[in-house]
Amino acid sequence: MIIGLTGGIGSGKSVISNQLRQMGYSVYDTDSEAKRLIMEDVHVREQITDLFGPNVYKDGVYQTALVAKQVFADKSLLAQLNAIVHPAVKADILQRFTSPPFRGESEGGLFFIECAILYQAGLDQLCDKVVAVTAPEDIRLERVIARDQSDIHKVRARMRIQDTEQDIRRADIVINNDGGPPITTLCQEIVQKIKG
Repeated sequence: MIIGLTGGIGSGKSVISNQLRQMGYSVYDTDSEAKRLIMEDVHVREQITDLFGPNVYKDGVYQTALVAKQVFADKSLLAQLNAIVHPAVKADILQRFTSPPFRGESEGGLFFIECAILYQAGLDQLCDKVVAVTAPEDIRLERVIARDQSDIHKVRARMRIQDTEQDIRRADIVINNDGGPPITTLCQEIVQKIKG
């Protein structure tokens, strides 16, 4: 069974993912895996080079700041970049979760996909159930400012871009990570609700 794990910035979905890994579950982190594919997948590299030009990989290293500057100025470029990366991530997930050694490896046969933009990337289509992790905005702000040493206005702007309210309404299970129950308890609750 494939479970989507989504939530806005500062909700604590990565902390929950790490705990699920410690409990023996396989968790696919779309952020880190997308970065890997951007660097290692020849087809993805070719398409990104075609889109942004030969300077997008300098000495073999993906120029994140260059791309960020361009997609910020031209939203159509972001859509085109996503049209390259999202299908590659989707194919990688399917390959990872349906072929050895991953098939049957995860505790209880549950596989998790951690993705802040699960619905926007179309990855919810791979999932049997979706878990949305939420937390009050003030707690999310505190977490992100402490983690990233970021300005409150920048964090609020990132939160507005994500706009996770619709994602929460669409999820099968909603977990409130407000700092009350320990993460282990929240993870046990997630597993119980999935199996229940």
